[in-house]
Amino acid sequence: MTEVNKPPGDGGSPRLGGWTRFVTARPRLSLLVALVITALAVLAGSGVADRLGSGGWEDPEAESTYATRALEREFPASQPNLLLLVDAGEATVDDPAVAAEARRITARLAAEKGVTGVGSYWQADASAAPALRAEDGHEALIAARITGEEKQAGETLDRIAPEFRGTHGPVEVSVGGPVAVRHEMQTTIQEDLVRAEVIALPVTLVLLVMVFGSAVAALLPLGIGIVAILGTNAVLRGLTEVTDVSVFAMNLTTALGLGLAVDYALFIVRRFREELATGADPLPAVGTTLRTAGRTVLFSALTVAVSLAAMLLFPQYFLRSFAYAGIAVVLLAAAAALILLPAALVLLGHRVNALDLRRLFRRGQPKYPASTAGATQGRAWTRTANLVMRRAPFFALGTTAVLVLLGLPFLGVKFGTADDRQLPASAESHVVQQHIRDGFPGSPGGGLEVLAEGRATPAQYAAYKERIAALPEVLRVDGPLVKGESAYFTVLPKGEAVDDPAQRLVDELRATQAPFDTRVTGAAAVLVDSKDAIAERLPLAAAFIATVTLLLVFLLTGSVLIPIQAVVLNALSLTAMFGAVVWVFQDGHLSGLLGFTSPGSIETTLPVLMFCVAFGLSMDYGVFLLSRIKEEYDTTGDHDQAVRHGLQRTGGLITAAAVILAVVMVAIGTSRVTNTKMLGLGIALAVLMDAMVVRSLLVPAVMRLTGRATWWAPGPLRRFHTRFGFSEGESTAPPTTEPARERDKVSTPG
Repeated sequence: MTEVNKPPGDGGSPRLGGWTRFVTARPRLSLLVALVITALAVLAGSGVADRLGSGGWEDPEAESTYATRALEREFPASQPNLLLLVDAGEATVDDPAVAAEARRITARLAAEKGVTGVGSYWQADASAAPALRAEDGHEALIAARITGEEKQAGETLDRIAPEFRGTHGPVEVSVGGPVAVRHEMQTTIQEDLVRAEVIALPVTLVLLVMVFGSAVAALLPLGIGIVAILGTNAVLRGLTEVTDVSVFAMNLTTALGLGLAVDYALFIVRRFREELATGADPLPAVGTTLRTAGRTVLFSALTVAVSLAAMLLFPQYFLRSFAYAGIAVVLLAAAAALILLPAALVLLGHRVNALDLRRLFRRGQPKYPASTAGATQGRAWTRTANLVMRRAPFFALGTTAVLVLLGLPFLGVKFGTADDRQLPASAESHVVQQHIRDGFPGSPGGGLEVLAEGRATPAQYAAYKERIAALPEVLRVDGPLVKGESAYFTVLPKGEAVDDPAQRLVDELRATQAPFDTRVTGAAAVLVDSKDAIAERLPLAAAFIATVTLLLVFLLTGSVLIPIQAVVLNALSLTAMFGAVVWVFQDGHLSGLLGFTSPGSIETTLPVLMFCVAFGLSMDYGVFLLSRIKEEYDTTGDHDQAVRHGLQRTGGLITAAAVILAVVMVAIGTSRVTNTKMLGLGIALAVLMDAMVVRSLLVPAVMRLTGRATWWAPGPLRRFHTRFGFSEGESTAPPTTEPARERDKVSTPG
């Protein structure tokens, strides 16, 4: 076998030995440098939240995006993003006093810097005026466009909103529209993230103390997580100089920063304490830990990063932002765990077991010995493994059936866009839009725009308008407004702005013949284009994740079957998450308990995001389990014993890590923004199902059924793994596949 698997007695791998010497030679200096770098990261990442965007769901190369930009440039009034809801109370909007005050407000808004395209119901020449009056006659709208990029538009809104919000004579004015929704969403996410961190950090510390017993050991993962989060904020701040980054990505930074730091530090500290318990001195214990658990952490980080990197294949910057944040925080968490943590462990030595707070609850009992750490849990996991492997067919089929059943609601998924209903019901912009949905004809501010480019006569425009008006889903067509060789029509659908009929209308408009070039935009058109972009790239992303995962797991195990099992079982572990997302957030079950408004659909990019994140975390736990099984199998060649040993050694560790990560995700899930709530609670469910069902029951059952053939690989692949493969542990046996063939007399499956 390669030098990677040499036993400790031969000096170990020069590569890993050199790395151990590098990170432990000057431990105090390493920690000091890390402290300085972290302080610089705090400075570099300051103000990052203010530079993040709250959009990014559209395909920048789509037809709708081109049309939107052209209309913003040529016809700014065609794209209103600010709506003032004018409530006349008991009077009607046609009351002379109400109309006079509304005109004054309209004139004041038109005079504001950074505002253009102002129109209202009370302007006699406004072509869209009928759509701006509520059906009961007590409310009407003033529409305008705030110019500039997202950050600039938000600053303009902050400046003018207080001037218009509130009571003005006989009317009450509320501020809404897309720009208000985005700005309120961004502000809400920032506030919620602070609250999530306040919840997650102390709860995580308490759980770590319960897992480790030692307060000193418990603080190490928390420190690694904070370093990873602060470093990632600095990375995101730098990225905002060259590309758009979504504010939602900060939630992932916090969740993965804490969650993965806990995972990696748990694994490394646990192995270090095991080595100390065998009588090793701190420095050799750190070396053995890096050669074993360190390799696994590195491997795990690669598998998680691969899953997150798949989001770079999609054009929406919402998804790409999560790839930027996720890859950065994963690599920083792994780097901190493999550089800073070993230095800290060398300095702490046996004091890593100090301040055992559990002794407070065991008065009169012997001190908790490090050598028996986890022994009780280990016996429980051994019994679990024995039970599962004795009844392997039952657990394999039963667990699979339950997971498939839990995922069935996803078959009824409906995709939509993120709108005001992402916000709490009390949010001002949500209230405004809900009034519009409930009381106004069609979808004011949410209609479709058709951009026409090319020379045309008035008769040609009129004929095209008639063809549009004849479409079954059209409520009314306004326009055209002509400027040079360009014109645009506003088309109001009969139903909701982005429901299925509105999406069909987009296809019908694009198929309608015209003597000039036409392009359709609007909320429904953006949704259609976004769905098409995801559908086009989804097979490539899935193939990328599957291929690289298969390769990485093969390099870890040297088996052909285990990588296939890993991909299939990981995907199966996500079914409960997807089923719950549809049942809860689309269908609205538990909406009262969880405090959200169901839009009746799932935002198009969310399933992709949740799959990539949850699949990566599932692989994280899978690598932890498989590496320990592989280590035991390399040593003994006993397949069943290896599975039992792996579950005994990592079952409690994986469960503890999953519970802690779930706590962090649930803290994120307390957000008042529905997408963030869905992300947090959905992934919390996924990691718990993966750790407590798939890793504890399904994986050992399947490995028992596949038996010794689990480790089979053809000769060329065995030689490839011998040369390039990795493994946890210091094998004292011949290469992985050979002992299985010699001792177990198995050369091929069956």
